[in-house]
Amino acid sequence: MKERNNEVPDMEGPELAKGWLRWIWGALACLFILVGVIGAILPGLPSAVFIVAGAWAASKSSERLHQWIEEHHLFGHLLRTWRSGYISRRTKLLATLTMALSMALAVHHIANLYLLSFAVAGIASGLFWVWSRPEPNR
Repeated sequence: MKERNNEVPDMEGPELAKGWLRWIWGALACLFILVGVIGAILPGLPSAVFIVAGAWAASKSSERLHQWIEEHHLFGHLLRTWRSGYISRRTKLLATLTMALSMALAVHHIANLYLLSFAVAGIASGLFWVWSRPEPNR
């Protein structure tokens, strides 16, 4: 039998894509990050999911872009929190408020009952998921 080595391997960053695929990942990273920034300003458009997707795409395209977003004064904290699996109470309350505003706008502007039901189900699913995540220890 082979003896197992209990040492932790050196953790390297994700392998970068090659050729034109690297440019596609880079373009997607920039697009996701841009939409994430817009989402931080506009109510109803999520920002966290786009920042996380942007960091993931950046990890496949550019070490420099990936490092920038990981160390960014706003996005870096969001990414570290996301990786921890925790959502703070403040963030949960803010998400609930934003989703409630989105729900009110949907009820006011969507006349089609089928589309309104779809929007309500999506928002309710999002709220359930957000509130099911653990909160960090204080």
